[in-house]
Amino acid sequence: MREKLVAGNWKMNGGLAQNKALLEAVIAGMAGVQGMGCAVCVPYPYLFQAQSSLKDTAIAWGAQNLSQHDKGAFTGEVSSSMLLDFGCKYVLVGHSERRAIYGEDDATVALKFEAAQKAGLTPILCVGESLQERESGVTEAVVARQLDAVTGKLGVAALSKAVVAYEPVWAIGTGKTASPEQAQAVHAFIRSKIASQSKNVADGLVIQYGGSVKGSNAVELFGMPDIDGGLIGGASLDAQEFLAICHAAKR
Repeated sequence: MREKLVAGNWKMNGGLAQNKALLEAVIAGMAGVQGMGCAVCVPYPYLFQAQSSLKDTAIAWGAQNLSQHDKGAFTGEVSSSMLLDFGCKYVLVGHSERRAIYGEDDATVALKFEAAQKAGLTPILCVGESLQERESGVTEAVVARQLDAVTGKLGVAALSKAVVAYEPVWAIGTGKTASPEQAQAVHAFIRSKIASQSKNVADGLVIQYGGSVKGSNAVELFGMPDIDGGLIGGASLDAQEFLAICHAAKR
């Protein structure tokens, strides 16, 4: 059986003092919890703090982005080897905000996915459609295109060492949430698409849902057969809310 994974994406939030309180609360709340995975993806300046706080716990940590380049004259960028220096396990790749705000296209996302895997990091590949795309009925075409960019370059086996996060862009930070049935339909489409290339990879692939997950809706969302946890934005900054979501994943 696939083990559910709940990963917090702090986005561009945090500070040393508030991070300390948040991490301590999450560590305490997750003590003894088994049967699910938990991680936090923090801003680059706080990777050392996350490493120091979480290194003796079952909670993993990671980054929110990386460069597709190994090193060189790329001012402001951070490489996969730098992330490894801070003990990262995960890195987000192709988050909708990176695609929409910073213009990362499918080809760039595939290169970043490749760079992460070459270094031994586990990429969390984010896919999803905008409100306009959903209303135009092209959700599956958009998600398929985003997946194909990676599998077309690296082969479907690359997903056996990755996580996919389905994030309907229209439900991120808006308070809107895809219904459990809407989310499940896309998760099932993703799994069936991968299964058409490799049933083994599809059966083992952890597919998270990301889009205004809260403690109040996590149990119902995570109860869907193809939803394997969540990529959590704003709620990951509230220890009790994040813990409620994590505990929902172990049911």
